[in-house]
Amino acid sequence: MRANNASGASSALIVDDQPLRMDGLEALLRGLGVAEVVRASSYEEASSMVEGDHPEILIANYALARDGNEGEDGVAERPLALLGRARAANTGVKCIVFSDRDDPFERACAFRSGATAFCVKHAAAVDFAVAVRQAFEPSMYLAPTAPPPESARTTGDAGRRWPLTKRETEILRFAADGRSNLQVAKLLWVTEPTVKFHLSNIYRKLGVTNRTEASLWAHQNGLLAAYVDAPAA
Repeated sequence: MRANNASGASSALIVDDQPLRMDGLEALLRGLGVAEVVRASSYEEASSMVEGDHPEILIANYALARDGNEGEDGVAERPLALLGRARAANTGVKCIVFSDRDDPFERACAFRSGATAFCVKHAAAVDFAVAVRQAFEPSMYLAPTAPPPESARTTGDAGRRWPLTKRETEILRFAADGRSNLQVAKLLWVTEPTVKFHLSNIYRKLGVTNRTEASLWAHQNGLLAAYVDAPAA
């Protein structure tokens, strides 16, 4: 089995909006022995597929999520939610994110959300294939680049102490799931300024500076899974 399957996986989900590029990625995966390859052209479509199909490999286009879906700080949050859902549905999933630009903060966001590899679009096909193989059976290790900003790191014991009130936890849960302030306000029957007020308190309590870093904290500390256990305000 291993001789015929160089990737170590049998199923994959590709998330992109360019059919030609998806054709190339699918051909690469099948060449590595991945028998089942499914596609999604949006993060919304992919969200239901990771929960229903439980792919062993998730390959997602960061730029697709970025375009028109930036948070208040201008950084896309959809990859954080999608990778979190994929890992919740299948703890063994390997997530590979590719992007049209090599942005250190986007790389940090992807890795903090559970990505195994981050590839730029101009990477050679053989390099992408190596990334897939290394995701399952690493045989080489590279020295890490400069660490992400301190505010982007997890808060460790803070997650276990759960510093947020029930309402703040609820709002952060929706924000980490990719909802806008207006969407959160409608879901909770409050005003948009109220949501912004709570988010400001959340940032202060978690020691972060923006919505993306708060979302990172939520995913790193299991907020989506632990939400039902959060204490009341």
